Amino acid sequence: MNAQPRSAISAAPLIRHLGRVDYLPTWQRMQHFTDTRTAQTPDELWFLEHPPVFTLGMAGCREHLLAPGDIPVQHTDRGGQVTYHGPGQLVVYALLDLRRAGLGARDLVTGLEQSVIQYAAQLGVTAKARPAAPGVYVDGRKLASVGIRIRRGASFHGLALNVNMDLEPFQRINPCGHAGLVMTQLAELTPVRDVNSAASGLTPHLLAALGFQAVTAL
Repeated sequence: MNAQPRSAISAAPLIRHLGRVDYLPTWQRMQHFTDTRTAQTPDELWFLEHPPVFTLGMAGCREHLLAPGDIPVQHTDRGGQVTYHGPGQLVVYALLDLRRAGLGARDLVTGLEQSVIQYAAQLGVTAKARPAAPGVYVDGRKLASVGIRIRRGASFHGLALNVNMDLEPFQRINPCGHAGLVMTQLAELTPVRDVNSAASGLTPHLLAALGFQAVTAL
């Protein structure tokens, strides 16, 4: 997708804190929101957690599911390979009108990554992005994953930031299709232990990285 000339975003996104919600109905809700939105529909950012689930993106290969065991596997329509969602992970879904915002797909991915990098810096941690492997890394360990979908000029899916979770399920897969990739989380690197605290800390960096100036929370 080619970005249009960037213009000021007049309306703040609505931020919805959804708590812990199942993956499938949330994904279906994102699809419905995207397919029925109009040029006047406000953008939204959804902050939430999921119960344990492996999700396999459109390019996902089942051989990267090493031993899923009792954790369900959900095929989905985001980009990327396989990842894990579970309690203690902050998931942010970015439902944005990219045409209106003058953002391209790469701009969105970069903005999501930079929001985590800036939040980590605030907490005293040096984190980096990798151009060939979307996400955010600390000393080679993956802190956050990014996967998006763009349809009708609008985005959905988004960002998963490991906060304080059981990382063992990541050993049952090749995370994001990379064998041997080790995951990390904020609880191992910073005093942050709570998903809600992480959401509050990340929010201003996320808004700034995506070009928003204000926020309305629901």
